[in-house]
Amino acid sequence: MPAEREPPTVTTWVENPQEGRPRGPAGLLRSWAEILVRPRRFFAAGVAPGDQAPGLAFGVAVALAFVGGLFVGQPSTIPETGAGTVASGILWLLAVGLFVAPATLHLTAALLTLGLRVTVRDRAGVSETVQVVAYAAAPCALAGPPVPWLRALCCIYGAALLVGGVREVHDTTTTRAAVAAAIPAALVFGYGFRAFGAIEAVARAWTII
Repeated sequence: MPAEREPPTVTTWVENPQEGRPRGPAGLLRSWAEILVRPRRFFAAGVAPGDQAPGLAFGVAVALAFVGGLFVGQPSTIPETGAGTVASGILWLLAVGLFVAPATLHLTAALLTLGLRVTVRDRAGVSETVQVVAYAAAPCALAGPPVPWLRALCCIYGAALLVGGVREVHDTTTTRAAVAAAIPAALVFGYGFRAFGAIEAVARAWTII
């Protein structure tokens, strides 16, 4: 594999990619379904250099689904803005979609890139790394409702997808991929999607701790 390839901009959109994902809501749904059931094939064929706009849209959609489910299932988690519960929820969803999710996605990709610089000599570019992070979050679209075991399962699967995606896209071993992805996975799934709290709740329910 050639040395790391840097895209010209952070949000490059390839108009007619040879690979990559189809655009639009139907494309998002097909991507979501495929990554859940055939993740290895997805990462091998669906991640293309410089084609990160569909991945960014996918990551934002997953974040909105998670936060929307969280707000509907637990209205008490909606941060108050003084505009009422419903209006506050809408405002926070807008903030997540426009600012929080894109910023978190790129920050996580940057951390993952740093880890890859240490563990993988010949790797794919930053654009592909952004896409891997975005698509690995796919299960967490279902993690919003206050069901600890479901949230924990979604996040564990998401972390596994992140490791598998890094391994496939950056052509490395599972061990190296896991080392590079450990901190990003803990931040995104453990804290961002609240896996740590969900796992603790499941453990308490089974009187493990």
